[in-house]
Amino acid sequence: MKLDGVIRDILDATEFLTIVTTGEQGPHVVANWGDYLRTLGTDGDTIILPAGHYKETEENLRRNNKIQVMAASRRVQGSRAPGQGCLLSGRGEVVCSGPLADKVKAKFAWARGALVIHVEAAQTQL
Repeated sequence: MKLDGVIRDILDATEFLTIVTTGEQGPHVVANWGDYLRTLGTDGDTIILPAGHYKETEENLRRNNKIQVMAASRRVQGSRAPGQGCLLSGRGEVVCSGPLADKVKAKFAWARGALVIHVEAAQTQL
């Protein structure tokens, strides 16, 4: 599992997540709240987040499904100072119908679906 140990501690404490995809104009950055991650949980090494607008993110993922996520928390002890961050890399997709989208919409009525992130690598930041 990629999402265990200190990585899990960071995800359980983070205030927000920074999400990066690549489009025709280069990197595209959006965010999501840590509370939303904790509400929906994870499924193994898969992160599920509510997707509101995320139109450009969705377009980028259709062309190139590579995605990166940055999370951090001052409540997790780092190697040199209070606070620790992590970088997650993998594949992403926006799912707007089916059981997973229904699960997200049941918790977040404003969501149009789920941003699903299949984490393939996780590393802490020094």
